[in-house]
Amino acid sequence: MTFKSLGLNPALIKALDAQGITNPFPIQAATIPDAIAGHDILGRGQTGSGKTLAFGLALLHNIFGMRAKAHQPLALVLAPTRELAQQIDEVLRPLARSVGHECVVIAGGMPYGKQVNALKKSISIVVATPGRLIDLLDRKDIRFDHLEITVLDEADQMADMGFLPAVKEILNQTKKGGQRLLFSATLDRGVDGLVKQYLKDPKSHSIKEIEGS
Repeated sequence: MTFKSLGLNPALIKALDAQGITNPFPIQAATIPDAIAGHDILGRGQTGSGKTLAFGLALLHNIFGMRAKAHQPLALVLAPTRELAQQIDEVLRPLARSVGHECVVIAGGMPYGKQVNALKKSISIVVATPGRLIDLLDRKDIRFDHLEITVLDEADQMADMGFLPAVKEILNQTKKGGQRLLFSATLDRGVDGLVKQYLKDPKSHSIKEIEGS
């Protein structure tokens, strides 16, 4: 199986080829077709399974041809830590630029001014930690009027760190009908409640089950 066979936009296939990436990991092969068809996704698996590229390619495919406005991104990726947010950004940035989109990291421990100035531009994809994102939402530096896709990565880790109230506050501000993708190693500690409350008829994929088949 190749990424081309999954139905991804040819521009993304070209960008992947340039990086020498041609064959999808199991979680990518399983989730991408459902995600680009517009379904909500519940993906279960550990770090290192290839899920960053799974949700990254899906969201880039789904916002292809759209244009972001100042302070109003098209896609949001929530991560528990600044380090993970930066890792996600490193994976997404070159692919995003290949299809005319830009990313920004919004996280604590980084200057407010630089993040606010970035949001004044047409930034399509925001990769954020919950706490700093809440701050910028409260300051009206970011709005979700045109947000198409929300991704929750490492949801169980966000629960462990006490971020679920902030995550819910953020999700409550996203538009109804928007697509949501949630990835988590487990459904413990309130993550199952997030799934039931915020995902609509999600397509569920377990990385262990996929790799065992």
